[in-house]
Amino acid sequence: MTGAASLAELLMSRSLSDPELHRATEAVEDHAILPDVSVLKIGGQSLIDRGRAAVFPVVDQLVAAKRTHKMLIGTGGGTRARHVYALAAELGMPTGVLSEVGAAVAGQNAHMLGYLMAKHGVPTVGPSAFGVLALQMAESGAVIFSGMPPYDLWQRVPGEGVIPPYRTDAGCYLVAETYGCKQMIFVKDEDGLYSANPKNDGSATFIPRATVDELIEMDLPDLVIERPVLELMRHARHVREVQIVNGLRPELVRRALDGEHVGSIITAA
Repeated sequence: MTGAASLAELLMSRSLSDPELHRATEAVEDHAILPDVSVLKIGGQSLIDRGRAAVFPVVDQLVAAKRTHKMLIGTGGGTRARHVYALAAELGMPTGVLSEVGAAVAGQNAHMLGYLMAKHGVPTVGPSAFGVLALQMAESGAVIFSGMPPYDLWQRVPGEGVIPPYRTDAGCYLVAETYGCKQMIFVKDEDGLYSANPKNDGSATFIPRATVDELIEMDLPDLVIERPVLELMRHARHVREVQIVNGLRPELVRRALDGEHVGSIITAA
C-alpha cells in the first residue's frame, strides 16, 4: 500500500487526533507554494511609527529590490496597537477582543505602506485575497499584507495576562512557513539580538547567531521578536532560519534579501 493510500485509509477510519494518523501525515512531503518569495516584516513601532525619515528609505530599498526579488511585505501594529491593547485590557476585554482591535492597527499600517508603493504597482491584500496571491505576485513582484494573523476572537489565550501571544511577528512567519517561502526577514530598529535591550542597557552584547533552543535557554528579558516565533520554528518544515536586520540602516534590507548575514540569524536547530 502506498503512503498516499495508507494516509487516505487512516483519515477515513481514525480520529483526527490519532497519533498514527499524525505520523502518516508527517511522512508526506510538503509542497512549497511560493519557494522563490521572500517575506519581510516591517516593524510598526520600529519603523512606521518613526514616520517619513525611517519609512521612505526602506520603501526606496523595497522598490529597488522588487526588480530582482519577489517579496511578501507584512506590517506590524506599533505604538497605536499598544495603546489600544492598554485601553481594552483596562476595560476588562478578553484576549480575543484585543486581537481583533489590534489587527485593525496593523491593517492601517499596511494600507499606508501600500499607498506609498502604489505607483510602483504594489498592491495591498487582506486575508480573503490570499487565494489570488500568486497572480498578484506574478504581476507586481511584491505584495503588502497586514502581519496580524486573522485569529480575532479565536486567538490562543496566553498563559498569563490577556495580550495576544500571536501578533505580527508570528503572523508574518506563519505566512512564510505556510507558503514555503525562500526566507523570512524581520526589519526592526536594532542590529539584531542582544543579551539585553541595548536602548537602555549599555552593557548589552550583540548575538550574531543562535539556535531556537539556545535562545529559550537564555530566557532573554527583552527578545526583539515575539517568543511564539521560536516555538513555531521548532516545528517548521520550510523556514527554519530567520534573520533580524536594522531597518534604520536601510541598505541592510537589500543585502539581507541578497542572502548576506547582516544582522542576527536564528536557526531552528
